[in-house]
Amino acid sequence: MVLLAPSKACWVSQERWDTLNTEQKGTFANICPDFVIELRSSSDKLESLQAKMKEYIDNGAKLGWLLDPQPRRVEIYRPDSAVEVLENPDSLSGDKVLPGFVLNLRRVWG
Repeated sequence: MVLLAPSKACWVSQERWDTLNTEQKGTFANICPDFVIELRSSSDKLESLQAKMKEYIDNGAKLGWLLDPQPRRVEIYRPDSAVEVLENPDSLSGDKVLPGFVLNLRRVWG
């Protein structure tokens, strides 16, 4: 299940999605995504987005990307790991969470 918002995308594995009942699937499900992407806008405070990414990981997300287009910087969040910072990468890989998924950042950076 993929959910999109203007500055966010997330993914929940089919296995976890299938644990929800019909009513939960028909509303905003109270489930932490396995994978989340946050795209920082010019009005977003970096610290609040970093706190949100940490909260996702603390609640069960397996992978999180915080994309900051202005400096072309990516922060990668994983459980039990320090935040990995990449400067101006061309692409990102979904690792073991989303094998085969690659995000081309050249289009994001513009």
